[in-house]
Amino acid sequence: MITAITVLLALGFLGWGFYRARPFGRLGLLAWAQSVVLMAPWILAFSLTAVGIYLNLVAVLFMFVLSTGLYIYLGKRLRTLSQDAALSRRVSEVPSTQQSGSSESLPQGASAENQSENLTPDLKTLSGEEIVPIPADDLRIIQGIFGIDTFFVTETIPYQEGAVFRGNLRGEPEAVYSKLSASLQERLEDRYRLFLVEDQSNKPVVIVLPSSRDPKPMTVFQKVIAGVLLLVTFAASLESAGLMRNFDFFSTPNRFVEAFPLSLGILSVLAVHEIGHWVLAKRYNVRLSLPFFIPTWQIGSFGALTRFESLLPNRTVLFDVAFAGPAAGGLLSLGMLLTGLVLSHQGSVFQLPTEFFKGSILVGTLARLVLRESLQQPLVDVHPLVILGWLGLVITALNLMPAGQLDGGRIVQAIYGRKVAGRTTIGTIIVLGLFAIFNPLALYWAIVVLFLQRELERPTLNDLTEPDDTRAGLALLALFLTIATLLPITPGLAGRLGIGT
Repeated sequence: MITAITVLLALGFLGWGFYRARPFGRLGLLAWAQSVVLMAPWILAFSLTAVGIYLNLVAVLFMFVLSTGLYIYLGKRLRTLSQDAALSRRVSEVPSTQQSGSSESLPQGASAENQSENLTPDLKTLSGEEIVPIPADDLRIIQGIFGIDTFFVTETIPYQEGAVFRGNLRGEPEAVYSKLSASLQERLEDRYRLFLVEDQSNKPVVIVLPSSRDPKPMTVFQKVIAGVLLLVTFAASLESAGLMRNFDFFSTPNRFVEAFPLSLGILSVLAVHEIGHWVLAKRYNVRLSLPFFIPTWQIGSFGALTRFESLLPNRTVLFDVAFAGPAAGGLLSLGMLLTGLVLSHQGSVFQLPTEFFKGSILVGTLARLVLRESLQQPLVDVHPLVILGWLGLVITALNLMPAGQLDGGRIVQAIYGRKVAGRTTIGTIIVLGLFAIFNPLALYWAIVVLFLQRELERPTLNDLTEPDDTRAGLALLALFLTIATLLPITPGLAGRLGIGT
């Protein structure tokens, strides 16, 4: 039943993607097709498994190779069509006729105070903080950057140390933002930041704030805390590795040589995850704080919390940086798991009860494809990489939960916007609270999200331009695999898979 629901949810997401892609015509449908090609092997594999049809490893690999080839081909077609469409648009553009500003009327009835409440909450000032209004000379200069061909201003509202400009967007958000920000930079250098965002009524507004409100770098105290958490995580990984080998590391530290290889495997997943974030952040000239690792004696660490120390230019950058970490760590973990399953044989280092493979739809299904009849025994001999891969997938999946400033929350915010991200955050907390009745791990993460990560990421500078549908497809795939990793196999499905006696 759970597998069927997971497949139905995936199909529902694809249907939603098709609905969103239709207004964009052929380009939108082609981008949506990329999403379908990307998710099709997983959906097909889980669907066949749910009805009792099991594919061998060769068939699964063939599906993924075919899917990758089609994805690349569709990507090339999409780029070609995008270039043709852009060229046609440039050829058809002609100078617009003169327009009269008197045709735009000012909004009626709402006070500045009430209207400012509709702005995104992450830009609100803290209560009790002294607010210095924007100087009148600077305000006049800022007002001069707007025009009828970019953003026609109908109302100016003082807002914190800056101002909110309401009006009408006169062009593509990306092009308008580029013109406005370049003009602001030319006139006032680096003293102000321009945000192009939506208010709560889904209308574009421009917010200009002083650069003094940019994210602040880590303090010395925060760096010390990050360093202490790293050391505790290393110690926790050694203890976790010792528990895997059936001994308490802190009681027998002389067995360090036995625990260190497994500890290194856990730490490698964490390190690759953070390197993925760092590489993409470096590419976009985005500064990241040091990671604050979350140690745990059970599996070494639940991952790390990292914050942005610079403003992000757009939602595509937010997605790429957030997605890169789980993608890197998840691929390493999946590679460990598959390699470990292939290397597993009678007499391998570890013996796991068959119940272990019922704890995850993804792990159980992959194990069934490789280990096959071995899963019908009470104990299964496995290579250590199986355990490390499974732990890495769990760590990755936990960080991909669609809540707050977790990687999953940032991904949802980048693809679907702040309103949807806020709703998924609330939904995630509720689901974790319900599962906490049966699983202490869910309670732990509910507390982490509720007290540390429930706030959304601050808006990007150009928060109107959405990432492309390829990234939307990757987001759906990540969320789908998160569900498949964290949800256990039902007894009925375990029976059909041949897991257990």
